[in-house]
Amino acid sequence: MPTIEGKGWELMIKRIEHQSRSGAPKRTYSEYQVFIDGKPVAGLSGNICEREGPGDNTKDGDKFDRRIEEGRYPLSTQFGKKYRSDGFKNGEEHPMPGFLLMETNKRTAILVHPGHSPTLYISSVGCLNPTKALTKSEHMTFGDSRARVIAMLESLEQHDPAAFKKSGTNTAIKNAAVVIDGEP
Repeated sequence: MPTIEGKGWELMIKRIEHQSRSGAPKRTYSEYQVFIDGKPVAGLSGNICEREGPGDNTKDGDKFDRRIEEGRYPLSTQFGKKYRSDGFKNGEEHPMPGFLLMETNKRTAILVHPGHSPTLYISSVGCLNPTKALTKSEHMTFGDSRARVIAMLESLEQHDPAAFKKSGTNTAIKNAAVVIDGEP
């Protein structure tokens, strides 16, 4: 059972359940809370949608129908064609805001990024999409998901400004991690 260490910037994700509905892919539904030095940060909490499980970090690729394993993952800024930690667009076109999980074994490009079209039910191959509370049949909304990712990015930049000064280069964010608990 992974848990926060109470040091630095930590995004704690507790997986709750699988959700499914007619005509849409299954998703894993979780709760999240950001902590700084073990204290919860007001306004940086909600829910996460990701691909259904089980967790598996042994393979990579677009056809890999698994979510990331539970565990602790250090964070990095992200500067790809689709997702960036700064210099992203305002609308629902790429590049969108996001940040990268590191040390994910054979999994690559596991990000925290907004849920977006074409399916707001879940929009990732293995990434984490923040959202407000949802019922099993509800879709994420892009604006809400995007705002949550940007709020986390702003908090991360306050935590380690130096990591964000290297715009265009993926840079490890000091003392920052995602902690994922649960395999429902």
